[in-house]
Amino acid sequence: MSLIQYYGTGKRKTSVARVYLRSGKGEITLYVNRKPRPFNEYFRLESLRHLIRKPMLLTDTEGKFDLFIRVGGGGIRGQAEAIQLGISRALVEFNKELRPVLKSAGLLTRDARIKERKKYGLRGARKAPQYHKR
Repeated sequence: MSLIQYYGTGKRKTSVARVYLRSGKGEITLYVNRKPRPFNEYFRLESLRHLIRKPMLLTDTEGKFDLFIRVGGGGIRGQAEAIQLGISRALVEFNKELRPVLKSAGLLTRDARIKERKKYGLRGARKAPQYHKR
């Protein structure tokens, strides 16, 4: 018997999430920085857990797939948003008809805002040394 799985990559700030959807009962296997973590203990805030499950709730697919998630980099919020994008992309790979629902909810758009690099001659990305005329 071959294993049917669907894959999606999500990125947010410096976080990268690789999400695999496999047919199952809705179990979530989470690896954070290559270490296994319990989903409900790692994402303690209910708002973050809801954020991650939102694509599944919108498309009525919660409980139909087991999630295998590998995420690394960034903070907890960025990781949660990266996972959300990864799940959304994997669902579109599973069924192209789900795309309009996810797109209208804004779940297929990658948030491109990242930290701006420090420039030479400045103290940070934009902060400059104090100017004095004399």
